[in-house]
Amino acid sequence: MSQNRYKDYVGIDVCKRYLDVCVGSSGEYFRVENNADGFKVIQERLADYSPCLLIAESTGGYESEMVRVLQKKGFSVAVINPRQARDFAKALGRLAKTDKIDAGVLAHFGEALKPAAKAISSEDEESLSALAQRRRQLVDMLTVEKNRLRQAHGSIDKSIKKSVDFLKKQLKDVEKQLAEQVKNDEEWSRKTEVLESIRGVGRVIAVTLVADLPELGKVSHKEIAALAGLAPLNRDSGSMQGQRSIWGGRATVRTALYMGALVAVRFNPVLKAFYEKLCQAGKKKKVALIACAHKLLTIMNSMVKHDTKWRQNLNENITSNA
Repeated sequence: MSQNRYKDYVGIDVCKRYLDVCVGSSGEYFRVENNADGFKVIQERLADYSPCLLIAESTGGYESEMVRVLQKKGFSVAVINPRQARDFAKALGRLAKTDKIDAGVLAHFGEALKPAAKAISSEDEESLSALAQRRRQLVDMLTVEKNRLRQAHGSIDKSIKKSVDFLKKQLKDVEKQLAEQVKNDEEWSRKTEVLESIRGVGRVIAVTLVADLPELGKVSHKEIAALAGLAPLNRDSGSMQGQRSIWGGRATVRTALYMGALVAVRFNPVLKAFYEKLCQAGKKKKVALIACAHKLLTIMNSMVKHDTKWRQNLNENITSNA
């Protein structure tokens, strides 16, 4: 559906227990619980405003079930970065912050900026993304426990070691589930195979991109860079040219690509040469690494689009022309 064909824009402020809903055109406001009963009320009360675009902030997962259910009921839903919403509220001069005000701001945001609706994910895609997220959580918890073990008093060594062993087992089980799910889907399996053909890209990075960046190979290199938060943003004013920077996008994808770039600049001849060229030109190492992560993503996007495994000559051209 064209974004210009929405009859109305509806802001939904999300918290753990409640959903505060504001209809843009009428200013109608109501609150429901963040559960199945609340989703049903939203569906019924917004029937007269259909087709409408619902706008919610990303709130660490509290919005996920609502988005999933309402999309299945035929609603279009846009999920935006909370910083975007807050900056928009400040631009409007709305400095006070309540759930009702926030819902109204989101409705106004939708009407003014018309954000793109979130693509509907299949059950398998949601499952894969959840498993990838669980793997990251287990890795983080395992790191914390290992660090704690180094400083622990002898009296609690045994307890921490048990925790480490348990987390290692959980991590192994989740990685096995991830591998099986990718293997059982022909598209994911092939995409992972293509990505892993790049020196510096291992299974973890490949699966992260398959799970958290399904647009890979389906959009332009500029669009994919923006989605990953690797598109350089200008900071110029008058005759002053500021340093380009990156922000926003999908943090999990950006982190995976940065880690891939760290390995690639050592072992991948194309990206190693590109990195050294940037360093010789006076770029700071971290800036050069981010540029390499950007180029790595550009290469991946082209390879997946054309279903082509790594070929050095081909990817040298992609790197130089991107």
